[in-house]
Formats: sequence, structure tokens, C-alpha cells
Amino acid sequence: MPRQSAAVYRRRRLVVFTGLLVVIAMLAGGIWLAVAQPWAASDSTPRPSAGAGAAPTSSTPEKTDAGSPSPTASATPRIVACEATDVEVRALTDADAYAPDALPKLSIELVNKGGRDCTINVGSSTQKFAVSSGSDVWWRSTDCQEDPSDLIVTLKAGTSVKSVTPVVWDRTRSSVDTCQQKDRPRAPGGGASYHVAVEIGGFKSAESKQFILR
Repeated sequence: MPRQSAAVYRRRRLVVFTGLLVVIAMLAGGIWLAVAQPWAASDSTPRPSAGAGAAPTSSTPEKTDAGSPSPTASATPRIVACEATDVEVRALTDADAYAPDALPKLSIELVNKGGRDCTINVGSSTQKFAVSSGSDVWWRSTDCQEDPSDLIVTLKAGTSVKSVTPVVWDRTRSSVDTCQQKDRPRAPGGGASYHVAVEIGGFKSAESKQFILR
């Protein structure tokens, strides 16, 4: 077979490397892979983009030789970032009450209640879970978080998504100074009431979710 040029080999390696970056970025998103689409899906149809020196286009239809206006291409609507009026965030638990040996599994539901698609960062860098009993905050997911990452996705209008892999609370009190300790204070059970509040993409849940520890 004819020997391939060095440029061909470089292009092949670039394609493989780009594919690996996409896979890594998807894995960094973690819990959202099964429920959200990438914010910029690939499109085989090229779209013209205006450069720094490009002149603005006129809104007046161009005249043809026959004197009739020629059709103009309709602009593709640009997907913008989600706003507070677009998004509703809900805290979820896998049960309403937990036996003494059961650990609460906490999740997030994200609803686009607006009439347009919008983008939002749902990466672990924007996710916050807080468990409290009364005014006492027992646990924060950000206290001992490792390697937070960003993931921008498009949230379709009128749809809702839920996290696939829940965050598990070990029923202990968290602190940035006790992340490696194995004897952290354990949350009392016996029918005690707790609430979990969540935040994602800069948007907080309007209400917390109550659960009971037996």
C-alpha cells in the first residue's frame, strides 16, 4: 500500500485526540449525560459568521433585475443563557424516611418552564446540596468536594431533567476541616426531621425537601 504522508497521520491523531476530549468532557458532566443534550450540538451545515470587520447586513430586501425583492434567509435564533424566570429547581430524595442503617440519596430536578430553549451550567462546580435540621446546617456537599467541573447544556423549553447518579449523605456533620475524619458527629435519628435544599447553575430550589431519619 502507498505510504501515507505525515500530514495524514497528524490529522488522524487530531481526530482521535478531539474524540477523547469530548468523551472526557461528557464524563466530567457525570449525572447529566443521560438526560441533557450538549449545549452546542454538531451541525454539518456551515453557517456564516460575521468577523470583526464585517459590515452589518441591511434589513431592506435586495432588488432583483425584475424589480421584485429577493427572498432573504431567516436567521437561526440564538440560544441564550437560562434566567430565573425560565428555570425551576427542585430537591429530591429517594425516600421520605430512612431506617437507622440507610443513607439518604439526594438528587436534583431541573425544569425549563419557559417558552424557549436556554443554556445552563450543570457541572459539579455549580451543584450545591445542604442538609439542615431547623436552623442547624448539618452537611454541605461543597465542604469536601473534589475536582469540581463545568458542563454547559441546552435545556429544552417545557422539559424537565433529573440527575441520574444521586449524592449520598453519610448522615454525619460536614466541615472543611474534617473531610478526612472518620469519627465525625452523626446526625440523630429516632424520627428527627431534616430538610435538603439544592442549587445548580446559580439557581436555588424554591423549597427544601423534608425527610425523616429513624
